[in-house]
Formats: sequence, C-alpha cells, structure tokens
Amino acid sequence: MSVLDKLPVVVIGAGPVGLAAAAHLHERGLPFTVLEAGDTAGAAVRQWGHVRVFSPWRYNIDPAARQLLDEAGWVAPNPDALPTGAELAADYLQPLAELPPLKPHLRYGARVEAISRLGLDRLRTAGREQAPFLVRLTDGEEVLARAVIDASGTWGTPNVLGASGLPARGENVAAPFLEHALPDVLGADREWFAGRHTLVVGAGHSAANTLLSLAELAAVQPGTEVTWAIRSTSPARTYGGGAADALPARGALGSRLREHVEAGRIRLLTGFSVHALNPADGRVAVVVRAADGGEESVAVDRIVAATGFRPDHSIAGELRLDLDPVLGATRALAPLIDPNEHSCGTVPPHGVDELAHPEPGYYAVGMKSYGRAPTFLMATGYEQVRSVVAALAGDWAAARDVQLDLPETGVCNSNPVDSTGGDSCCGTAPAAEPAGRGLATGIAGGLLSAPLNLVNLDTAPTGGQTGGQTGGCCAS
Repeated sequence: MSVLDKLPVVVIGAGPVGLAAAAHLHERGLPFTVLEAGDTAGAAVRQWGHVRVFSPWRYNIDPAARQLLDEAGWVAPNPDALPTGAELAADYLQPLAELPPLKPHLRYGARVEAISRLGLDRLRTAGREQAPFLVRLTDGEEVLARAVIDASGTWGTPNVLGASGLPARGENVAAPFLEHALPDVLGADREWFAGRHTLVVGAGHSAANTLLSLAELAAVQPGTEVTWAIRSTSPARTYGGGAADALPARGALGSRLREHVEAGRIRLLTGFSVHALNPADGRVAVVVRAADGGEESVAVDRIVAATGFRPDHSIAGELRLDLDPVLGATRALAPLIDPNEHSCGTVPPHGVDELAHPEPGYYAVGMKSYGRAPTFLMATGYEQVRSVVAALAGDWAAARDVQLDLPETGVCNSNPVDSTGGDSCCGTAPAAEPAGRGLATGIAGGLLSAPLNLVNLDTAPTGGQTGGQTGGCCAS
C-alpha cells in the first residue's frame, strides 16, 4: 500500500452529488472527508428551498445513498412526488448526512481556498502522480488527499446581467435593486416585490419559476407589475414541449407561463440585450442596446437576473486542467452538452473518462462539471460519482459501464400541479429513445438560431407571436 492509499479522498461540497460521492466511497471502503463551506448538508439547496424541482423523487436519490438510508430504517418519500428544495434537504440530504457511516467524515464551515500538489506547483512534472493533493482551507488549515472530487457546484457564481458576458455598466452600483435566480417571491422576499414593478431577465426555468410566482403575487397585491425580458426573438424554448416534455412538471411550467403572457399578466420583451443600469429616484433604468447601436430603456423597481451560472475553477489554479474554452467543462464532455450545437438532443452516458483532466485524481462533478451548459439533472451527477469512485477503487470495468436511467419524452411520472403522483397527465408515450441515451438537453435550434433583434419596448410582442421558431423540449 502506497502513502497515497492511506490518505482520504476529499469531496468538496455536501450537496446531493457530494453526499452521493461519500456514499459510494463508503460502499467501496475508501477513506474520505467531505468539506462543506456551509453550516449544514445541502446548504445551497436550502437557499432555493421554496422551489419545487421538475424530477420526481425516484430520480433524485442516489442508489448507494438509498441503500445506506434503507439499512437505517429510512422512510422513503413517494417516488412519484415532486420535492421542493427544502424537502430534498430535510427528507433526504440531512438524514443521509446524519448516518453513522458518513457523519464522522463531514466537516462544516470548511471552505476550500486552493488545491495543489504537496511540494509541487503546476510546472513540476517529476513525481507529480505520487504526490498527495494539498487542499488549503480559508482558515489556513491544509488537508492532504489521495484524490479530490469537486462537487462544489456553481450556485455561488451566477452569470452577470450584461449581454456580452461582462457586467452591464452600472451593474455593481445597481446591486441594491438586483436579485439573482430564484428569490422567494411569495415568502421571505415578498416585501421586495409586492406592489412593485419587477423585470425578470432570462429564458430558463429559473426565470419561469420566478415569473409564475410574481404573477401569483400580482393577482392579490395591487400595483404589482411583471415584465419578462429575453435576448432571443421567441420564448418558445422556455415554453418547452408542454405535455410531451420528458418531465411533466417542466412541461406544465412552460404552459402556465405561456398562458400568463398571452393574457397580458406578464409583459414579454424580446430581443432584450442589457447594456447599462442607471439607478435614480428609487428605481433603476435598464438600458437596452441594439446591434446597430440604438438604445432604449425601461424603468423598474426590481430586477431578477435569472441568467444562469458559471463555474469557478480558481481554486484549482495550480492543477493541470484541460477545459473547453467555450463551456468550461472538460474537452471530452463539452461537445456532448454544447447548447450552441444541440437542439433538444440527448446527453450520452458519461463518467470518469469524460471527466478526467491531465491532473490524475482530480474530478469536477455535478453542476460544475457542465461548465456553463445549462441542463443538468441530479441523476446525471450520481452516475458521474459512481463511475469516478469505481475508478478510484481500481474497478475500471464498473467505472466504464456508464448508464443513465432518466425519464423518456412524454412519459408522465407525477401530477405537476399538486405533486401527489397519483394521476397521469399525458396520453400515450412516444417510442422510447435508444438504450443508453439520456435526458433531452440544449436549446431548440441551438443558441445560434436565436438572433438578438431589438423590439420597441412599447409594442413588445406577446407570447402568441413566436417569430416562427418551433417549440423545444429543453431548458436554456
């Protein structure tokens, strides 16, 4: 046994994928330590606890974690019900983190500052694979590891509001008017939105969730206005596939959003490219710039930037990473998930080979592994860590036998309205996808199919005017 074999595998993050990694490491008999920056398991998940996920419980529980929980007498939730983030944390992640096989190995309030190789910077090659990883925490403590599984996610690094990938002019100054994805509109954050005009920027499901909550608030709170702005000329990709969607709740979300837009309860602005934010007199003017240089503006009280997230690889700056220059995923994974190319395609099963870097023993998994690509399911992350841990255990046959059990298009798993799981919401399901293929991903037509044409803010089209783009089944 080498010196490395005596060291733990360090897992960064105690969210769904990080705890799944811990369960698989325990199952394989490998020593491990989980470092969580928050003060509890699922700290990031709890921040969107008011939001109900699209996929039912059956797809949100890792098999190795399920086995540990079942052995402890865990009462499993209805497999067809749709959990909220709070339920996911309270009914699954917290019980999992409290299990005796895992609890002693979890450390909270342990934020990772940097990762390197003991005694070696990125330039040094000789002896590199035999050197332990050095994981430095923000308090100065250093932890040695035989391998590192980074499941820290992207929640803490949202995309900026500016359309060019840079902050819009004045974005920092306008921070008091700005919320990032998934504020609790009907709960803790209600006072920020009631009786005010809110602009939601973004075309993904985070934007859709927030818009539906704002529409509900506007129905009972006078003076509440809702405006939705997207960069493309059509909201079709957000409306999705309706009843044909692979996840019924996701399809229902788009259908409800379309109804609000067509009824005028949500004002839709297309071709909306944010250039600057100018706070004045308790409001903020959002300046829109067209490709020809022309500008217009709309004044609002609050802005929700539901513009997605991006990975932060800075903690691994002294490791040898091979990242795709576009997505920030590994070069092997990037072409499988690139939203510029995929038009409701599928994510093929992928594992340790697609996640590997030139730095042996370091793997970014979960949301972080997808870089800026927008579509990800917990079940995908669970299969990632199963494969990675099998490889760390030397079981390469199992590591490369990668499979995904994900919902097929048109199959109903639960009732998207009340989450009871007892009723079917769809008709006959279309033929199943070929074996070994995953959940539909990408954007209808790809990002390159959505020209950013500016429209007059006073005559913005409603959701019924889709500009001819066909609907998609994907997130954005």
